[in-house]
Amino acid sequence: MIFNSITFLIFLPLVFIGYWSLKKKPVFYQNMLLLFASYIFYGWWDWRFLGLIAFSTAVDFFVGKKINSSKSAKTKKVYLFLSIIINLGLLGFFKYYNFFIHSFEEMLGAIGLNFDTWTLQIILPVGISFYTFQTLSYTIDIYKGKIKHTDDFLSFAIFVSFFPQLVAGPIERASHLLPQFLKERHFNYQDAITGVSLIAYGFFKKIVIADRLAIYVNSIFLDIQSANSISLTLGAVFFSFQIYADFSGYSLIARGVSKLLGFDLMVNFNRPYLATNIPEFWRRWHISLSTWFRDYVYIPLGGNRVSIVKNYFNLMIVFLISGLWHGANWTFVIWGALHGSYQLVYIRLKSTFQFNKSESLLMKIANIILVFTIVTFSWIFFRADSVPQAVEYLNKLFDFDFSFKLVQVCAEKGPLNLLISIFSILLLYLSYLLPKNLKFKKEGHSILFITITILLIILIGINGEAEFIYFQF
Repeated sequence: MIFNSITFLIFLPLVFIGYWSLKKKPVFYQNMLLLFASYIFYGWWDWRFLGLIAFSTAVDFFVGKKINSSKSAKTKKVYLFLSIIINLGLLGFFKYYNFFIHSFEEMLGAIGLNFDTWTLQIILPVGISFYTFQTLSYTIDIYKGKIKHTDDFLSFAIFVSFFPQLVAGPIERASHLLPQFLKERHFNYQDAITGVSLIAYGFFKKIVIADRLAIYVNSIFLDIQSANSISLTLGAVFFSFQIYADFSGYSLIARGVSKLLGFDLMVNFNRPYLATNIPEFWRRWHISLSTWFRDYVYIPLGGNRVSIVKNYFNLMIVFLISGLWHGANWTFVIWGALHGSYQLVYIRLKSTFQFNKSESLLMKIANIILVFTIVTFSWIFFRADSVPQAVEYLNKLFDFDFSFKLVQVCAEKGPLNLLISIFSILLLYLSYLLPKNLKFKKEGHSILFITITILLIILIGINGEAEFIYFQF
């Protein structure tokens, strides 16, 4: 089930009405309904996925209790390793088995050795990368003594499978989200209005911006040879905005739906294309994943409290793993390596030159453009289906064919779609003028915002039930 579907538009009101009709009952009944709804939501893709998420839930609930109750540090570590091995083992099998087998076969072929391998027809469970990291953070935090385990299996099961953020995050920490399932919730009208505003804004980003830009981007990547440097540049720029609007739109809808049910999710994006350097970009982009890798990979490796060479190594490892987390393809590994390299170059430049923190507005704008440019370059590998396709894209891009041929520039969809795409990006930047958390001072402003957003979706958007990009991860 996806947010931008008729099914979900029926599903959500039913859950909302049923959920708040139980507000006078013990919280157990609301939690039961949430778990039932979450499993229906997740099982809508393939009911076989339910067994996997139920197994992962049971393992980490059991491990959390054992870590918390064990007196021996060695026993605690054994249980922690059990959680890590099972969770990463499942993720590795379903997501990376065929990738590593094919890569091993190609490596042997490159040195003249023929090796017959066999692959499996494996269905990638939706959202497995997200809920695997979420449950891992629970057991790791218990091991580190940051949180206590819970004896409430029902609440923990909802924490793992909470449908608004199950398939594409944000990746929540147990310390923030789990306690919200343990306490009573009371309907708050202002929170509900804020929730609807977030949902409307999320659909605006997805339908009006991302899906519209996808039409142009897809046409470019499907026929690179017919494009020139102008259309290829536009294709890369449009994809930068497409993936941002698509993923941040999902996060907004997830936060909005959660607000309707009385829950608070973390902010996952903070206007990343206004970043003036690469580290700042990663503090603004996919914040839940960035902080996860910081806390559970980078810092345990030693972070920046080690030698410069070791720090460089730690950063590169984090970004290579981050790239691989996004997908079983060498294009994602290269994407991660590029961002790791950007980090190293920035650190080196920062240590060599004295950056002026009170830089002029003109310099800030120049830095924003520079960061956006190198991030956009990296997105070409992220979007490409294969490394050869990415290389083909770059070769054509750097032909420097800037002859203005309307057919090439507009791609196959014509000038109207190109103009609407550019207009949608302008709307995105105009939306930055909205209050940061869409908490309007006057109720009428919220209603006006929701109304205008819905009208824009009707007038500009609606291109079918396009899946969110991050569903594939």
